[in-house]
Parts: sequence; C-alpha cells; structure tokens
Amino acid sequence: MNISNGGLDDPRVQKLLVHHFHTARGETAPGSAHALDLSGLKTPDIHFWSAWEGDCVIAVGALKRLSESHGEIKSMHTAEAHRRKGIGSAMLRHIITEARNMGLSRLSLETGSWPYFIPARELYRRHGFVECPPFGRYVPDSNSVFMTLELKTVTSTVTPPNTALEPFERVGNE
Repeated sequence: MNISNGGLDDPRVQKLLVHHFHTARGETAPGSAHALDLSGLKTPDIHFWSAWEGDCVIAVGALKRLSESHGEIKSMHTAEAHRRKGIGSAMLRHIITEARNMGLSRLSLETGSWPYFIPARELYRRHGFVECPPFGRYVPDSNSVFMTLELKTVTSTVTPPNTALEPFERVGNE
C-alpha cells in the first residue's frame, strides 16, 4: 500500500469519494450530514490523501486546518473490499503524523451516532480519540459524535547513561 498526497482529479478517487458521500449521507438524518463533496475537499485549507494498492484506490482521508493549532479529520473512507485489513488505521496514522508535522496540537472529528458508524468510532478510539463537545462551527446534535485527540510531541525514550556510575567494572589484577 502507498499513501499519496492528492488524487482529487483522478476518476478512481472521485468514484470512491462519491460512494463515501452518498453512503454517509444515506446513513445520517437529514440536516446532520457533514461529509464534504468533491468541491468541498478542493479548498486551500484541506490536505487530501489517497491510499493505493497498485493502480487501485483503496482509501481516502483529509485534514482540514481549523486554526493554527487545531485540525479536523474529514472524508476518511476505506473501500468495502479492503476493510478489516488495517488500511483505515494506516490512513489515520498518516493523517495524525501530517497534523503533527503541520504543528497542530489537537485533531478532532465528527462522525455519526448511528450503528453504521460504530466501526469508525471504534477505529478512532483505538488510536486515542475521546468524545468531546462540538468544536468549530458544529452544534450539539444527537446524530453526531464528536471526538478529539491531543497531539503530543514525540520525545525520545532513550535514557541518558548515569554518569555517576563507573563506566566499567574493574576485573582482575591492576
């Protein structure tokens, strides 16, 4: 699998996005759907990625910058035939890494509260997202679940040597 920047002009990506848009909207109450269409994903505040297996697009995901420190995950979708293979996790890890590289300290998302969206909510929980109040321009909605992840900077876990100890144990005659 290869995750590429962009792809919005590729008809194969567009086909997967149309499927995502219609499926997400079809599984959400009227007035509560927030999936972006193709033109909504082409705005300057959105970064978009597509995941490929050979010449087949298998997943998409986007990151919308809300502020200097806050981003929102948009349009995460894995093709039906490629689900339960770790593709969604790989795309989510990629988006989290890119958010950190952009200097964001918080990443949030909105997803549906209906049973169709349970696998998505479980995926986000496995990666550390927790439920939160509405953010940005969202308002409370019983059909939506809002989640967030505080992005911590990655620090080294290597412990420096204890310089107070002898560097070598002395053995034998001196």
